[in-house]
Amino acid sequence: MKRIDTPDEKSKKAALAPKAMLKANKDTGNIQLDSETQLTGVPPEAWAYKLGNRSAIEWILDQYKEKTPRDPTIREKFNTYRFADYKEHVIDLLRRVTRVSVETVAIVETMRGARR
Repeated sequence: MKRIDTPDEKSKKAALAPKAMLKANKDTGNIQLDSETQLTGVPPEAWAYKLGNRSAIEWILDQYKEKTPRDPTIREKFNTYRFADYKEHVIDLLRRVTRVSVETVAIVETMRGARR
């Protein structure tokens, strides 16, 4: 998996944190983390390892999305999560989960081919 950082012109001028996206494209093997960072080269096997009805990669991306609480009091006092604070951790986690997913799919395929 390869990391590509491309600074956005708007975020350079405003000196703001990049906008979190956390979107995956299985067809191209890319994961768009924010407006500046993209992970490329995710093997197709990594998408085959499922946790319920979605891949482990998609599950991680969903867990780290910025979500706004509905209640205004909670939103005002406790809405402190920002993806930018955890970006490096998420990149490391995605690399590890991708490796485990690929290895697990390979083991399962080997087990299916084994004689019983």
